[in-house]
Amino acid sequence: MMLPLIQKSPISEEEIINRADSAKVAWQQFTEMLAADPGTALQHLGRQAIQFGLKVLAALVIYIIGAWLIKRVKKGLQRMFARRQTDKAMASFITSFTSIALNIVLIVLIIGTLGVNTTSLAALLAAGGMAIGMALSGTLQNFAGGLMIMAFKPFKAGDYIEALGYAGVVSEVTIVGTHLTTIDNRKVILPNGALSGGNIVNYSSFPLRRIDLPVSVEYGTDAAACKEALLRIIREDGRILDASAPGAADPFVAVQKLDSSSVNFIVRVWVKGSDYWGAWFDLNERIYTELPQAGIRFPFPQLDVHLRTMGK
Repeated sequence: MMLPLIQKSPISEEEIINRADSAKVAWQQFTEMLAADPGTALQHLGRQAIQFGLKVLAALVIYIIGAWLIKRVKKGLQRMFARRQTDKAMASFITSFTSIALNIVLIVLIIGTLGVNTTSLAALLAAGGMAIGMALSGTLQNFAGGLMIMAFKPFKAGDYIEALGYAGVVSEVTIVGTHLTTIDNRKVILPNGALSGGNIVNYSSFPLRRIDLPVSVEYGTDAAACKEALLRIIREDGRILDASAPGAADPFVAVQKLDSSSVNFIVRVWVKGSDYWGAWFDLNERIYTELPQAGIRFPFPQLDVHLRTMGK
C-alpha cells in the first residue's frame, strides 16, 4: 500500500530550530568576544546598535508617512464618491476594504525595514494557512457576503429593511457587517455572511406602500353603512392615494370574513412610503373614535348558552 506524498514546508524543521537558536548563539559569540577583546566587542555592539536604531527610525518614518498617505487616500475616496453621488453602502465598503489592504501593505513594509525576512515570514504564513483559514472562516464568509451584497444590491444606504430578526435604516456596509439604525435609535450590526444568505425585506424599494387595516364590528351591523363610514374616513385623509397616482389603486373596503363573534371588514389604501406610519396610526385612531359615533359598535368575544328543561 503506497502512502500519499506529503508536501514539505518551504523551511525545514532543522532550519527553523537553527533560526530560533540564533539569538542564543549570537549572545554566546558576543560574550566570548567581550572576554577576549572588550574594546572590539563594545565597538561591534555600538555599530549594531546604531544600525538597529537607524532601522527603527526608518520604520517609524515609513509608518508616519504611510499612515498619512492612507488617511489621504480614504479622504480622497470619500470626496470622489460624494462628487459622483455613489451609493453610501458601496462607498463605505470600498473605503473600508482599501484601508485594510493598505494597512497590511504598510505592516509588511515596516517589518521588512526592521530586517525581518519577509520571504520566510510569508512561507511560515503559507505553511499555517489552513489553520488561519479555519480560524477566520467566519470573517471570510462575511467578506464574501459583503461582495455579494455589493454585486446584487438588495438594499442601499438609507433603505429601511428587515432581516435576521431586526429592522432599521441601513447606515453603512463594511467588509464584514451591515450597520442598521433602528427606529428607537439603536445601532445593530448584522454579519454580511448571514445577511446575504438570509431573507431580506426592503420596505424602501418602491415609492408607494399599501396599508391593510382589519376592522371588526358586531353582528347585526349594516354592512353598507359601515362601508360608507370607513370610506368617508379614508376620503378625508389627504395622504390616501387613488388610481390616478402611478402604481396606486382606489381605496378598497369589503367584508373579509364572518368570524365567530364579529364581522371582519378589510380596508386597503395606498400611500407614499414616507406617509405609511403616520397614515396607519391616524386611520386606526379615527376608526376607533368615529365608528361608534355613527352607531357602529365593536364586538367582544361572547358565547351563547341555550338551556333546555328535560321532562321527568
